Amino acid sequence: MAIDTGAIGTELPPQSLTIDRGRLRFFAKAIGENDPVYTEVDAAKAAGYQDLPAPPTFLFSVELENPDPFVFLSSLGVDLRFVLHGEQSFTYHQIAYAGDELVARPRIVDIYSKKGGALEFVVKETAITRTDGTPIADLRSVIVVQNPGVTA
Repeated sequence: MAIDTGAIGTELPPQSLTIDRGRLRFFAKAIGENDPVYTEVDAAKAAGYQDLPAPPTFLFSVELENPDPFVFLSSLGVDLRFVLHGEQSFTYHQIAYAGDELVARPRIVDIYSKKGGALEFVVKETAITRTDGTPIADLRSVIVVQNPGVTA
């Protein structure tokens, strides 16, 4: 079943997250980041940061705070068993720090297919801001959906 391109432009529900130091330390450990700037406040301040900075890919996790972060795909009729992570990119405006209250505002910006509909692509962009509206980063992700009933 083809994904309805009428969903292009759909704004998804915003997601909020307050970044705490423990979460940043855990994330740094999970990705194998050994620089103490990401785990020790004194090291971060000595390096000129106001607090622990969020590691570069941490912002992807803001949307995962939703109890069902992929509900938007289900609402498009996508069978999650056939979903692949296609690509991900970040455009940074400012550093996010421990203590920041962030808001993620995702939007579906494109839906297209390749290989005669055997593969469909959902492109989502997410603006991450502080609660006061200060831009932090723009995220872009491409989700690939395999349609097993379609042969190219």
